[in-house]
Amino acid sequence: MSASILVVDDEPDVAELFRQRFRRETRQGTYVLHYAASGADALDRLATEIEPTLIAVLSDINMPGMDGLQLLAEIKQRRPDLPVMMVTAYGDDDRRRRAAEHGAAEFLTKPVDFDHLKAQLNQLPPATG
Repeated sequence: MSASILVVDDEPDVAELFRQRFRRETRQGTYVLHYAASGADALDRLATEIEPTLIAVLSDINMPGMDGLQLLAEIKQRRPDLPVMMVTAYGDDDRRRRAAEHGAAEFLTKPVDFDHLKAQLNQLPPATG
């Protein structure tokens, strides 16, 4: 069964990188990737039904407007059971602590270790619906 992942990042090349690194999984129908260029865009996407079932959000931290930590807090308020993984080039202890306080499922530093990320995604409960 396919499952959706929402990737939130203001850098357009990040979407292309995820398309390349998840090419096999998308071709096999394991994952359907959705993209949002901002926190507000991500919340709009979450307000509509993402199909197939959304199993995780991967969000950058440093974005203009609503940053990833604000987005994380907002998602956790609306959908407490939805895993949110933070992705950042700045893996300092303060950001890591704040992400954990807001309920981040994972904290990944750029460049993303896609093998590790895929292993983390494989540990999530399977999509239902």
